Amino acid sequence: MTVPVVPLGGGGHRRILIVMDSGSLTELPNSRTESDGSAVIRVLSYNIRSMRDSPVALARVMKACAPDLVLIQEAPRFFRWRKQLARLARAADLVILSGGGSAAGPALLCSLRATVERTEDVLLPLTPGLHRRGFATAVVRFGGAQGPRLGVVSCHLSLQKDERYAQGGLLLDRVEAIRASGVPHAVVGGDLNERPDGRTFRRLAKALNDCWAAAPWGREYTSTPADPHQRIDAILATEGIEVLGCGVPDFLDEDELRAATDHLPVLAALRVPAA
Repeated sequence: MTVPVVPLGGGGHRRILIVMDSGSLTELPNSRTESDGSAVIRVLSYNIRSMRDSPVALARVMKACAPDLVLIQEAPRFFRWRKQLARLARAADLVILSGGGSAAGPALLCSLRATVERTEDVLLPLTPGLHRRGFATAVVRFGGAQGPRLGVVSCHLSLQKDERYAQGGLLLDRVEAIRASGVPHAVVGGDLNERPDGRTFRRLAKALNDCWAAAPWGREYTSTPADPHQRIDAILATEGIEVLGCGVPDFLDEDELRAATDHLPVLAALRVPAA
């Protein structure tokens, strides 16, 4: 059985130590700025099902992960969606970056450690009879004005396989557009609605690093909290970003995970190279 060790660290960020069954120690690093100017950050990707479950449990799960960035899928989109998202951010000690109703569901939250350069909500082509989809995007810095710049994209791909594949191509185009604007690195998080052997997931993992595959940590499966049996949520990063660990955290309360939403969160620790 996994035994959590008392969290350590300071500055509002926690280092989570997990003792695995084998007795080895696995550590997800603290957020920090390294002496060479690189930034270690925590990125959380989470489908929150429009906050239709327990907002209290949801905020507790997010806060326990001590993220620098939260890439949300299925944020509230309709009645008073801004107020609902603001309440969630406040309860989790975060602030809103972009997205929500204006991006058809994806949203971005961040800690005060991030310096925001720009944001953009992108609506994707609408297929008649299917849900509108979009991307929430931003460019942020960590470590002050001279710190590493990072592009960020939250996505929720279609349930329909052909539309999903086309949206995967548009997602890669968006990442390349961010990099072409002078931002060398980018991270993507999302509900891909597909397992790793699917053609859209494989398309994305060919162009970007699948963080779980690069440095597995915690648990793999993200759906469903009551019966985890598949990985359809992922964090992916461009070349040059070092993946220190990625997976579903073992230290979270199982009852709160089931109460929060119908997906499990994916948490990654990444090292973004110095500018």
